[in-house]
Amino acid sequence: MIEKTFVPFHEIGNQEVIIVDGLHPRGLILSHWKGGNIHAEITDDTSGGIVLNAIEKNFTGIDNPFISATHFDIDGFVGVWALFEPQLAMQYKSVLHQMAVIGDFRELNLTKDGADHALKLVCYINAVEKEKFYVPFGEADEIKLCVEKFNYFIPTFKEVLLNTDSYKAIWEKEYDQAKADYYKIDSGEYPVNNYPEIGLQCIHAKAPMHYYGLFSKSEGSDIVMSIYPDNKYEVEYKYTTWVDITSRPTLPRISLKPLLKQLNLLEKSQYTWHADGISDTGPILRLENDNLSKAERYANPTERAIYPSSIDSYIFERLITDFFKFAYRNITPKKSWTWKEVRAIDIAI
Repeated sequence: MIEKTFVPFHEIGNQEVIIVDGLHPRGLILSHWKGGNIHAEITDDTSGGIVLNAIEKNFTGIDNPFISATHFDIDGFVGVWALFEPQLAMQYKSVLHQMAVIGDFRELNLTKDGADHALKLVCYINAVEKEKFYVPFGEADEIKLCVEKFNYFIPTFKEVLLNTDSYKAIWEKEYDQAKADYYKIDSGEYPVNNYPEIGLQCIHAKAPMHYYGLFSKSEGSDIVMSIYPDNKYEVEYKYTTWVDITSRPTLPRISLKPLLKQLNLLEKSQYTWHADGISDTGPILRLENDNLSKAERYANPTERAIYPSSIDSYIFERLITDFFKFAYRNITPKKSWTWKEVRAIDIAI
């Protein structure tokens, strides 16, 4: 068997490599990034899923022993690791695919085959990544620094996959929190309002939640509005509209910043409404004291302060949904929005 090699992205040069979860002018692209999810016969909403399909179908170029990625995250790691261990990846395809979905989209669905095992593995990687390295988006030079993460997890993950319960002490805390929050929505304890015409889901929760619980019923939606007691709110674009998912059409992202003027006119608290740009991987509209870092925004809502607004929750939900209904009134959902198209629509609106 040909020995596989992880090639740091910044050292690719003129080599022909397999690029997982990213883009590069040379080599085979196995990625759901915009412009990369182009192979119809192996397509998937996740990069990890694309790789798994490519292995299963022995896709042209899949035997290239040189593999690279621009960053470390669960989805990208699933794809990279599967190329190093293709036979085992096929045996655990459903588990690995659920890891990619949970990791990138936070869509935990415990009724899916392999999802519970996948959640344990995702929580294991999350814990070890924070303990041994740095949190996601915690360093600016990710392209170079992520290499250490890949070099650690590629050779060690097999043992964890095969003997997951032996590592319970590492994954149990986050796993228990994610499942507890999952069942708060699954049981109906936390009411959910869906607005399918604008791809938005509104969750009325009693307290901030782990993302894997918060987004657990959001499959098919691309915007999640969280309403907590004491008029605490967040509105967030899911990662599903930063990439090209192919399972369903989507509406394009539009800037949340036009909402800021109206919200700040209404707001009587000491805080200020802030929104990230549409090219951010997960833009959030929220009240701010000081602007959050990228790492803080990526972390679970339970790990950041969410401030009380003077705006009534009914008015807030109505204002947000009316904004999107107006913005999307003449736009038809489709697949494969380019960034050029997204920006042109945003400017026109």
